[in-house]
Amino acid sequence: MFRSFFSRLGDARNPRSLASKLRRRRQAFFLSLLAGVPRPPDRPIRLLDVGGNHLYWTTVGMLSADEVEITVLNLDEEPRPDLRIVRGDARHMPEFTDGTFDIVFSNSVIEHVGSFEDQQAMAREVARVGKRYFVQTPNRYFPIEPHFFFPGFQFLPIAVRAWLVRHVDLGFSKRTSDPQEARERVESIELLSHGNMRRLFPDGKIYRERFAGLTKSFVAYGGWEAAND
Repeated sequence: MFRSFFSRLGDARNPRSLASKLRRRRQAFFLSLLAGVPRPPDRPIRLLDVGGNHLYWTTVGMLSADEVEITVLNLDEEPRPDLRIVRGDARHMPEFTDGTFDIVFSNSVIEHVGSFEDQQAMAREVARVGKRYFVQTPNRYFPIEPHFFFPGFQFLPIAVRAWLVRHVDLGFSKRTSDPQEARERVESIELLSHGNMRRLFPDGKIYRERFAGLTKSFVAYGGWEAAND
């Protein structure tokens, strides 16, 4: 019963869920920043979504916007006629020169790229290729782990988390009988704290998404004022 309750809270496909409500707030915040970005005279605003997909921008209603040209960097996203897709690694983006994009956007990706050193590599690349950035990630210290929808899951020993993944359906993660796959699933997520985000984006600001007085996730955003001057 409790697992089902937490799953409903975290199900972004359910428009009434907590995840959906917070995402709408985040979208509104991002769009308020975007509204202040001047369009270059000879081209649209160039936006890179690191690790995203077309569904997000369809929901926001920006795929058909002439003012913004969206590029998605993703290992898995399939080509589409209304979106530029580049297959690549968030930690190393040699495809793009410094300042290629007016905005770099990333939603719930940086916790999946590996160790803190890998996250630092992604943060450096985000700041290098973009004039502005907007990077969201769940809060490590929110009591419900956002991927497995299990209270305190992130604080359990890896072996215990892997055992749970092998024996219980957790969130959208269906149980697996393969011990190696179970361990890889739990080790593929490295949640971040407020202090971590400050270290990754020292020149940016941190926006807190709150629920019931607790911080559910963080958005690091920077370059907006300076790039608009």
